[in-house]
Amino acid sequence: MFSAAKHRSFLATAANKRLVTFFCGSVGECLRVNNKPKLHSSSLSVLNCSWVHNSCNVLHPGRYYSSHQLHWYSFSTRQDFRQYCSVETSSSTLDTSVEVKEKRNLPPGPGLHYFIANNNHFEKGTRNFSKRELEMVSHPYVDVTDINGNGRKVYFDVYGCQMNVSDAELAWSILNKHGYVLTNKRENADVVLVVTCSIREGAEQKVYNKLDYLQGLKNKRSLNKKFVPMKIGVLGCMAERLKKKLVEQERSIDVVAGPDSYRDLPRLLALADGGEAAVNVLLSLEETYADIVPVSLSTNRMSAFVSIMRGCDNMCTYCIVPFTRGRERSRNIESILEEVHYLSDQGIKEITLLGQNVNSYRDTSHVHHAGLSVHDAGDTHLVKGFKTIYKQKKGGLRFAHLLDKVSQVDPEMRIRFTSPHPKDFPDEVLYLVKERENICKHIHLPAQCGSTRILQLMRRGYTREAYCELVTHIRSIIPDVSLSSDFICGFCSETEAEFEETLTLMEEVKYNFCYLFPYSIREKTQAHRKLIDDVPHPVKLDRLQRMIKVFRSEATVINKSQVGQEKLVLVEGTSKRSSSALVGRNDGNTRTPPLPPPMPPPLQVPTTLPPTPSLTGSRPSHHSVW
Repeated sequence: MFSAAKHRSFLATAANKRLVTFFCGSVGECLRVNNKPKLHSSSLSVLNCSWVHNSCNVLHPGRYYSSHQLHWYSFSTRQDFRQYCSVETSSSTLDTSVEVKEKRNLPPGPGLHYFIANNNHFEKGTRNFSKRELEMVSHPYVDVTDINGNGRKVYFDVYGCQMNVSDAELAWSILNKHGYVLTNKRENADVVLVVTCSIREGAEQKVYNKLDYLQGLKNKRSLNKKFVPMKIGVLGCMAERLKKKLVEQERSIDVVAGPDSYRDLPRLLALADGGEAAVNVLLSLEETYADIVPVSLSTNRMSAFVSIMRGCDNMCTYCIVPFTRGRERSRNIESILEEVHYLSDQGIKEITLLGQNVNSYRDTSHVHHAGLSVHDAGDTHLVKGFKTIYKQKKGGLRFAHLLDKVSQVDPEMRIRFTSPHPKDFPDEVLYLVKERENICKHIHLPAQCGSTRILQLMRRGYTREAYCELVTHIRSIIPDVSLSSDFICGFCSETEAEFEETLTLMEEVKYNFCYLFPYSIREKTQAHRKLIDDVPHPVKLDRLQRMIKVFRSEATVINKSQVGQEKLVLVEGTSKRSSSALVGRNDGNTRTPPLPPPMPPPLQVPTTLPPTPSLTGSRPSHHSVW
């Protein structure tokens, strides 16, 4: 007998070609050749005919087998092995010859340095790795040199909400640190990353159209051997919803990354360079990207987005966000204030605090702020008449604390926030908006529908009456507030009378701006599983046009009432209609008509005449102003 650990090959012999079983002790291992169980033993030994039983295939008699051609499977008990063999060999017969498959060269796995670098508990006396070193070694199965972009050009195509713009800036910040270069020309890009939206079917169709266009660019580029092959990546909500289906449907896609996988982009692109599609759509309960400072895709900007929380716990029946963005989690307040200070130093004049449910912000980090323990704080206070499907959350610093701190960073910097939920507007937030001059007097208050029955089907947590009461309360505290809202028409089983209730709500509240959409059913949502999308599409489109008509009628009255008033406007750039005119937004987030460029400063005229030259020929002082 001899051991496989000491020899590269062994000889297996048997008296016949029948099925055999060989046990050695209480623990056995099953040896496989060509995906059929052949032998098990604690060590590979020469077989003897007296050990033959009718249970398992034997190795072909008289043939040598190298150890790297064999696959091992361990079993803790004999019974486990018998059950395995009975399934595997129930319809199999012994082959008279054994075909040996070539060994596949797999990339090496993570080494000891990977586990050391990713261990949060370093022993005393050991050197702590820097953030850069951690990033360089925290990519298993990929060499450090492959992660570097080496000057490759990347282009971002962004669709959807403001959060996607913020996500694109996060992704660019990560790739920028790994040697990638930003380009504003899609045709010159080596990597094109499409940040997607999945909230409605129309948004996804736009992405599919763009992917068809990019596939043509990719094919055209592949014909020129001078260029690096183009890589196409899909990021964001659509990537999270469809996952591997994107790669199966669109062969041109090389990388698929969900909203919580942007740190993994350098590794995914490195894998894509090897010719295989790379996918990472894992959602996280903790990822907030708090330690990453977003880098703007624009070189000239006056405003910026600051993401303060991610995910949503409301689980409205029509909404896909909880399934594509995950559960709610908030950044710690220190990281947010640090980013706001940085933006202020960069000359930014307006910031927008972002979140899927921004006013449900709750910092539960293990920090005591000004004597307040995040674990001793009380329950979350909801607006009267509002409820949630989850238990009230306890502890943490709330949105009012954050808004207070952010508004004090720079009194000259405008503060906005979106998108909130009506249930999370305590008086502390409303009075803060009223008292701080740099917090815009604009509140987005999504209603979605004007019918109480439809609101219950949507699982919004309030009635029409409770919503109207909240509007009245807000206007009693902030009389000049500007309100905007979201509305959906044609939700499951919505009748004509219930749709009319939505129109009357719009007429009653008189919004400054509205986002109006026909209902689009989304997979995985509660409505998709339990409700029926029974409103015909033409009816949805007709109701949409009627909503637009009512909104424009009310908004026109509001805008005309502001004619002649003096408003503080933040100029955002030149008008698309005329390069000589400027455009901007006022405090209520209303876009102004084209503004004339500012007049040059008036010529300064001296109040006194310059001194008279003397007989010696001295000249007037060069400080004189003419």
